[in-house]
Amino acid sequence: MKYAFLICIALSIFSCTEKDNDPGTTSQAKTLKNESYGADAKQKFDIYLPANRSAGSTPVAFMIHGGGWNEGDKADFDPSVTALQQLLPNYAVVNINYRLVVNNTNLFPAQENDVKAAVEYVYSKRAEYNISDKWAFIGASAGGHLALLQAYKYPLPVKAKAVVSFFGPTELISLYNNPPTPLINLLLVGVTGTTPALNPTIYSQSSPYNFATAQAPPTMLLQGGTDPLVPASQSILMRDKLNTLGVQNEYVFYPLEGHGWTGLPLLDSFDKIKTFLNKHVQ
Repeated sequence: MKYAFLICIALSIFSCTEKDNDPGTTSQAKTLKNESYGADAKQKFDIYLPANRSAGSTPVAFMIHGGGWNEGDKADFDPSVTALQQLLPNYAVVNINYRLVVNNTNLFPAQENDVKAAVEYVYSKRAEYNISDKWAFIGASAGGHLALLQAYKYPLPVKAKAVVSFFGPTELISLYNNPPTPLINLLLVGVTGTTPALNPTIYSQSSPYNFATAQAPPTMLLQGGTDPLVPASQSILMRDKLNTLGVQNEYVFYPLEGHGWTGLPLLDSFDKIKTFLNKHVQ
């Protein structure tokens, strides 16, 4: 599930390596790359800490790349990090890698567990980073699925204030039973090691749809109408359940876009994300 996130934004990101001494507001920005949250080489994250941050006020955007759970890298989201820094300069941004399914290793729920471990690690260091407990999760494709799963399934150690999914799968059994292409069935079997008929539990436990409750955070679902991999029915299914539960949500539909978009539609998406996060992450 590859996607193109190409944004032409000129922005200088300044980083600082000296130790922060002020226990209150930290005046200097800092960027830390390839920090470890686990022993595996893939268990790394980048964190972009803004200037003038504080534990009382600095929100966090936690970003999760896509790639069908078996490929992709946090570097794929670098242009999106840049966009968020420009649009939401007061945010700390965390951009993670996670273990990928390769040669029948790291099957589900390894990716879910890695996101959870990364969240727990960064949260445990919030005093050092001088960031708040006002978190939003943002993901694309497989990363959108993982963002929704984290936000709905794990209210601890930090309850999401908002979650944003770009065309993320939401209910895996229905996706398997109604695939837009047979390749989706092969992908799901490849990352779970089984089928819904043989092991419905791993499919249901890996579906954000099953963990949405009335306490779920405000949710934004962005979807392309011509997506050949994750059909709009996945986002609509999630939207309808959130509406039934009374959870605030926004469904943003781009009828002519596929599995990822660029140019003006993407700029429109980020503008809507900015408005959404400003409204809910407080």
